[in-house]
Amino acid sequence: MAAELGHVTVVFAGQSESWAKWIDHQIRAAGRATTLVRWNPLRRPPTPDSLTDLLSAPGRILLVIDDWYERLGHGRFEAWADVLRQVLPAHRDRIAAVSITAQPMPEAVIALAPVELRGLRPEVARSRVLECAGIPAPGTLVALSRGPRFPDDPPEVWQAPRRNRRFIGRAELLEKVYGTFSAAGRDGAAVALLGPGGFGKTQLALEYVHRFAGEYDIVWWVTAAQRITARQQFAELAPRLGVPDGGDLSATIKAVRRELDSTARPWLLVLDGATGEPERLLDIVPEGHGHVLVTTHRTEWGAHTETITVPAFERRESVAFVRRRADRLTDDEAERLAEAVEDMPLLLDQMAAWLDQTPTASVGDYIRDIGEGRPDRFGVVHSGGYPRFEVAWAKLVNTLREGFEPAWKLLNLLACFSPDVVPVRLLQTARHGDLPPDLAELVAEPSSWNSALRKLSEITSMRIEYEQSPRLDTQTVSTLRMHRLFHRFVRSIQSPDDIAYYSAAARKVLVSADPRDSSSAGNWSRYAELIPHLEPSGALRSADDDVRELVLNCIEYLRMRGEYHEGWSLSRQVVQNWREAFGDTDRSVLVAVHQLANMLRRTGRYREAEEVGRENLRRLIEAGDTRPIELIRAKDGLGGTLMALGRYTEARTLFEEAAASAAAELGGENVPRTLTIRSNLAVAIGLQGRYTESLALHRRIFEARVELLGGKNAATLNSALHTAWMLRLLGQYREALQIQGHNSRVHSQILDRNHSQTVRAEHNLALCSRRVGDLQFAHAMMRGVREKLLRRWGMLHPETLMVSCDYAMLLRQMGLGTEARELAESTAAQYASQLGDGHPYAIGARDNVAIVMRDMGEKRAALELSRHTTHQMEQAVGQDHPWAIGCAKNGIAALATVGDTDAAAALGREAADRSARVLGDSHILTISLRAGLALDLAQLGEREEAENLRTEAENRLTALLGADHPHADDILRRHNPYWDFEPQPI
Repeated sequence: MAAELGHVTVVFAGQSESWAKWIDHQIRAAGRATTLVRWNPLRRPPTPDSLTDLLSAPGRILLVIDDWYERLGHGRFEAWADVLRQVLPAHRDRIAAVSITAQPMPEAVIALAPVELRGLRPEVARSRVLECAGIPAPGTLVALSRGPRFPDDPPEVWQAPRRNRRFIGRAELLEKVYGTFSAAGRDGAAVALLGPGGFGKTQLALEYVHRFAGEYDIVWWVTAAQRITARQQFAELAPRLGVPDGGDLSATIKAVRRELDSTARPWLLVLDGATGEPERLLDIVPEGHGHVLVTTHRTEWGAHTETITVPAFERRESVAFVRRRADRLTDDEAERLAEAVEDMPLLLDQMAAWLDQTPTASVGDYIRDIGEGRPDRFGVVHSGGYPRFEVAWAKLVNTLREGFEPAWKLLNLLACFSPDVVPVRLLQTARHGDLPPDLAELVAEPSSWNSALRKLSEITSMRIEYEQSPRLDTQTVSTLRMHRLFHRFVRSIQSPDDIAYYSAAARKVLVSADPRDSSSAGNWSRYAELIPHLEPSGALRSADDDVRELVLNCIEYLRMRGEYHEGWSLSRQVVQNWREAFGDTDRSVLVAVHQLANMLRRTGRYREAEEVGRENLRRLIEAGDTRPIELIRAKDGLGGTLMALGRYTEARTLFEEAAASAAAELGGENVPRTLTIRSNLAVAIGLQGRYTESLALHRRIFEARVELLGGKNAATLNSALHTAWMLRLLGQYREALQIQGHNSRVHSQILDRNHSQTVRAEHNLALCSRRVGDLQFAHAMMRGVREKLLRRWGMLHPETLMVSCDYAMLLRQMGLGTEARELAESTAAQYASQLGDGHPYAIGARDNVAIVMRDMGEKRAALELSRHTTHQMEQAVGQDHPWAIGCAKNGIAALATVGDTDAAAALGREAADRSARVLGDSHILTISLRAGLALDLAQLGEREEAENLRTEAENRLTALLGADHPHADDILRRHNPYWDFEPQPI
């Protein structure tokens, strides 16, 4: 008996899950046994036996009273109230109740004298729960921070739409979702709610979020229909998690994913309305211990998640929902309505709303009209898709058109935006003249505006979200969600004149919202908000200059954020539309073409970028009347593409032409735009192997930028970085290290530590440190740089490949041959795959592999590979290029290793002469070649020449590196000789 008295059964409806678990935990923490019972009055018959079974549980019974009774129809509610009056008096000594609803309670529930828990501090609520459960106050308080979070306390990180108070039913589906997540334990899980449009997937996910919010510390809702919107919204989680946003969207997304993957805090991510291919969103799906909930109609998500099919309502759910939505309907009428639309939740919601708003309409006639499926009777041309939808919606829009004209006009305007999140806030902040006059007056009066939106929501069942007004004294509508099916229907019935009229207004609203500065991080969320509305508003085909400027700003935002695939897609569409309408030489067309080539280049599609760039330049030249700046931009862009393709001489020619034109047209050599082109020219000259010439130009640009922009401007820092890079390639290691050390520190101070230019500065600092012999620092620095790039871009990005190529050879120098070879081979393969087998970077990377093979004893194979790469490099860049000479040096070392000293000496003499002619007698490559030649000549008996060469090499080496450089003796003795290929940044 004592055990029974000590037991407490906690009874709750499904929507009270978080409260029930918290109450259960408090009772168990006080030392009592408990049983949790989920009790659904909607699914049980309203009979005394249903309660008698419940009351047979031992000990006390604690009822958790929420607003479940609001979900019952009138008749069912009265039946349950009668059951309560019959059964409860005999058990009053065992039953207590707590209330977690702010709604007025019916008389039958008030008789239980429920104790209010909402609005209390956790410790007060705990005391009341224990008192109701018949448990004396404990002498020692239990820490409330342990166990489930107090349900009135929201999750630490929260972003989700407000709860739908009209939600009803779906108990088994919610339990199935919860069970799937729970079964995964600490491994985490992803679930996709799968079903056609209109079946209530979003509302089911929303109810899960609110019902089980107590299970999570982080809840984040993402609107996933548009990839760019989804990525931006996911990245907005960063500051809430304490993750810095370094500017690049991909990097921020990866940083958020890492945080979610590693955190011990339970989290839930919802991807709502994932209409595209799953692969488009997988990069925002973490793999940690949390939960991911997707709503979608695409079965392909089954390859990535557990799937739960969302069917139409069960009939009893339909009837209860309709009765709650429109209480003038009888149970029989509600059932007939549900049958007419086959229990589809979206239609039931909208039809019940219409019947509720038009109390004089005959329910029977309405149901008959829906059942017949004849939209033409109501002025709507049948589309062949969903005739029953169309009949219901035809009645709905006719009601708006005839009885609520402001709401009808507003609906026409809203249909010209993307349906997923209609930008109500943008309409409120639009200029008065941008809106149709009657809507402008509506927006100007907040009460009329909110009233029209509420009326629209009531009749069409569009979901609205509220926010605090700037004056903090009222709530105003911030966003509105329109179902995509309904959005498509409204667009289909608009007349051509209405489409033109309201689309023009929508475009004006978007233009007003354009911050006109896509480089500022503070504006990025706004551009992400605007992009989904470009297509439905007709902005991508507009002839208006302001609208086209908006589109170009959106493309530039995508470039700034590193969203190159989305930028390519948008710029390609724009180029196709605008070129056809405005011609090849229109300014906006040319900017869009430039961006298209840029996006192609950034995504590694160099040959397509070249095709676009060449075609654009050809069109401009043939036009004859092209503005000089357009030719300058076209040549500069094509030059960048050709550099990436390894065609350095042609790139240099284009940059020289562009720089000369820019100097003549823009005000001289030292204006910012001209300096940028001259900087590209200096890079191209360096890629030609003319390091001294490149260094001189980089220094002049650096000095001009210091005077023009200051020493801490990002462009100035980039010039200093290139200067140090060229000094290092010229063998002036100590000066290069001094400049790069300072440059790297200033980069970290002025730009973000994860900024791409800062990472490149750290990369060069690691290379400089390696060349002066500080291998440990170089290793730590370069490993860190590579890890950043892998997290940010992945293995295949050009920056990652460049660093991986250098890192492999650093590992080799530190004696980590196996690791070095694996990385060198994979990098060489990726360069060949991306750029072609004959590209200088692919050839140089393979030559690095030959060096590691020689170290590992594969002498003959290394020699053959080295011979092959030397020949290929000479074909690609010419015999006198430092890369070709460096490959020859490695071939000489391979010949010496297999004992072919005669061939090594002959090739060494020829290579040393070439190096002296190209790089000078004091360059490290020339010195090392002559030091190796001295050893070969000595072995062949030509000791006098050998000694002279060795003495000269030793003197020059000491002057260049210093007497104490750790690698000077290795070079003189040809100990482990090598020249490693370093890809250059473009």
